[in-house]
Amino acid sequence: MILQKSDPHCMAAVAEALCGGKVVIIPTDTVYGFSGLVPASLAAIKRIKGRDEHKPFIQLIADPQDIALYSATFIPEAVRSRMPGALTVIVYTGISAYSETETTAFRCPDDDWLRSLIRLCKAPLYSTSVNRSGCPLVSDIEIMEAEFGREVFCVVDGGPQKQALASTIVDLSGGELKILRQGTVYIS
Repeated sequence: MILQKSDPHCMAAVAEALCGGKVVIIPTDTVYGFSGLVPASLAAIKRIKGRDEHKPFIQLIADPQDIALYSATFIPEAVRSRMPGALTVIVYTGISAYSETETTAFRCPDDDWLRSLIRLCKAPLYSTSVNRSGCPLVSDIEIMEAEFGREVFCVVDGGPQKQALASTIVDLSGGELKILRQGTVYIS
């Protein structure tokens, strides 16, 4: 089913589906993405995407300061000042059950509707581009519905994408800033 982002009832319906563990396709400030509530939807998104079991998804947060809820990693002003936006920040989040260092990639999107949805859900949302692993990105709403409509609760039509580039990814987990992928946000 396709829902219109502009419909006043859309956000509530999507939030209810997400809180119920369902996966949706929603527009972000970069590309359309599969999204689901952290951690409830992880297995479903991996199944739909066909993604390697050990490759993590980014987590969308409502406000830049929400990173501090999950990590004590210092966020430099050069990074903080570009949030919200198309910037993914990898931070140290603890030690796993296997005594391995755990990191998480967070992004605060520059889209008021999406940030309000995250607040309504009261938890971060996983996000990953709409495509099967190893296949080209899907950006057409009708194709998304035809290919993934049976696997997701809905596709939210937010109109044409603002930009075609994915987010810039910076890693702060080791105590220094490392740019892993250059997207639309430039960090000096």
